[in-house]
Amino acid sequence: MKKKKEDEVIFYEISDFKYHLSDDLRLSDNTISAYISDLEQYAKYLNTYRKINDVIDIEREDIISYIDSLKRKELSKRTISRKLIAIKDFHKYLKKEDITKEDPALYVETQKIDKKLPVVLSIEEINKMLDSIDVDTSIGIRNKAMVETLYASGLRISELLSLKISDVHLREKYLTIIGKGNKERLVPIGEMAVISLRKYIEKARGELSKGINSNLLFFNYKGSEMSRQYFFKYIKNLAKECNIEKEISPHTIRHSFATHLLEGGTDLRVVQELLGHEDISTTQIYTHIDKSRLTELYDNTHPLALKNKKEEDFDE
Repeated sequence: MKKKKEDEVIFYEISDFKYHLSDDLRLSDNTISAYISDLEQYAKYLNTYRKINDVIDIEREDIISYIDSLKRKELSKRTISRKLIAIKDFHKYLKKEDITKEDPALYVETQKIDKKLPVVLSIEEINKMLDSIDVDTSIGIRNKAMVETLYASGLRISELLSLKISDVHLREKYLTIIGKGNKERLVPIGEMAVISLRKYIEKARGELSKGINSNLLFFNYKGSEMSRQYFFKYIKNLAKECNIEKEISPHTIRHSFATHLLEGGTDLRVVQELLGHEDISTTQIYTHIDKSRLTELYDNTHPLALKNKKEEDFDE
């Protein structure tokens, strides 16, 4: 076995941690790449500025020193928070595997970041976009089916683009989705999405697939899988054509799906399941119903509010 160099010990542990992320936690390649990149930067700092070459020598002060160095670089709170999460998960793993006796990151304070509320389209804006799609061409039929499906299911754009024809169950009105961590979930879809998908499959999919024998559901004009960049541009242009001034993306439709469900009274746990969120705290950001909307709902439904309103009408 190749002997570890002193200044490579931390990097060997990071390499082992990478296998933990992929094999045990089954995280996506992008997530794993971000973790490892952040941890390698952390290790280089420890090697260079703290003269630390082994994870057993890392102390809380070393982590704080690294975080302070990131602040001096004027990185955003969100970026620093992401890097600190990677560090905390790394040290938690080291202690769990008995590689270290203590977790030096345990009491390092997590960066507090202001949660930016997601941009949400109104039901009227969604309908305006759908109604504006020209369905006289195969491309238009496909686009209508994609936007209808996106809003009906709340899928991530990557999940939408990777859908297979075998994932679509029109008679039962649901989709089979393989989400993050290769976890499968069933997502129901409404009648309008079923109609659009059926029309696309029957009238446009064959033409767009160029006769290629593929299980893929949606094709670009070349007969291959569509890119995220293309659909991102398409959604932005569609909104612009409809005079919608909000800064939107395909993810905005996912936000709108979740928000409209909650406003309609759907339980938060159900929305969590539909979105494929592992942690319900991620879903809670969608509970941001506007105060004026809450006031309106209260005034129109609460017995006391209705009673007071009747009294005001009587006084007049």
